Amino acid sequence: MLGVNDIGVDLGTATVLIYMKNKGILLREPAMVAIDKNTRNPLAWGEKAYMMLGRTPANIAVIRPLADGSIVDYDTAERMLRYFLRRVLGKRMVFRPRVVASLPAAVTEVEKSSMVDAILSVGARKAQLIDESVAAAIGAGLDVQKAYGSMVVNIGGGITGLAVLAMGRCVVSDATTKATGDRMSEAIIRYLRRKHNLMIGERSAEMLKINIGAAQPRKDVLYMEVTGRNLLTGLPKTIAVSSTEMADAMDETIQTLVESMQAMLERTPPELVTDIFDRGIVLTGGGSQLFGLDKLLSDQLRVDCRVADDPVASVVLGIGMILEEIETHGKLLLEGGARTGR
Repeated sequence: MLGVNDIGVDLGTATVLIYMKNKGILLREPAMVAIDKNTRNPLAWGEKAYMMLGRTPANIAVIRPLADGSIVDYDTAERMLRYFLRRVLGKRMVFRPRVVASLPAAVTEVEKSSMVDAILSVGARKAQLIDESVAAAIGAGLDVQKAYGSMVVNIGGGITGLAVLAMGRCVVSDATTKATGDRMSEAIIRYLRRKHNLMIGERSAEMLKINIGAAQPRKDVLYMEVTGRNLLTGLPKTIAVSSTEMADAMDETIQTLVESMQAMLERTPPELVTDIFDRGIVLTGGGSQLFGLDKLLSDQLRVDCRVADDPVASVVLGIGMILEEIETHGKLLLEGGARTGR
């Protein structure tokens, strides 16, 4: 029975996804926890916590234990991971699983150790890590172990990872760009405050981005009503926002992404650049689903850019493929840690 319930975890800033060997993706929840500020006790997890965002009394806070790809609240992150794993495995782990978790390229050795410790503390027999870009590329269908170059851009909520891969490793990588899903939402909030004197919340900005957001103006303009607080009167106000305005709001963030990708290509060895221009660039992560982003990037970089079939789940699907064929892909895993004793 060893290995049958091995687990893959994409512990992202915005979303937690869990894959079980031989069963596929079993959990996909927002990486949020509602806690009582006075006692620090958790009140809700995942989707239930997300629904409370912006609607809680003063003594309750909805938080993300991770920010910019790193654990910022270790205790809450550990409890959240334990909760989600128990939902998948049950309260009693008869066979302690191997857990493989994704790791952004920019994390420090201390943050790596924290991730391993958090995984082992929830009952895993072994914790291993994998570079997030490598996992995303595998989940998007790329064969990263070949000698030719592949480029993947994983646009997450709190961190965007750019990587050029060859022979199973990152040749060039960058996780410092500010072009993330959260930054797009923040840009929408700032735009409506500046142009319409309207203050909206994080959830409303997210809905605008998902429903009518665009990287460039659409031929068929879409509209969506949003309600917020009028900053001049302090009263509720509802306005209709257009997809053209959303493109204007996010333009600066998207141009930051274009510049980061261009800089990445300039740092890439010529032979690998040739491979990338022949094979194109793959976009993964929730932010890659922004309408028209792939076309805008293709036009400005003069290289074909395509969105993965399931961009949000690409990382955890890549981990799942490694778990399913551990003998073939196991060498892609980074060092981790193992549970001592019983």
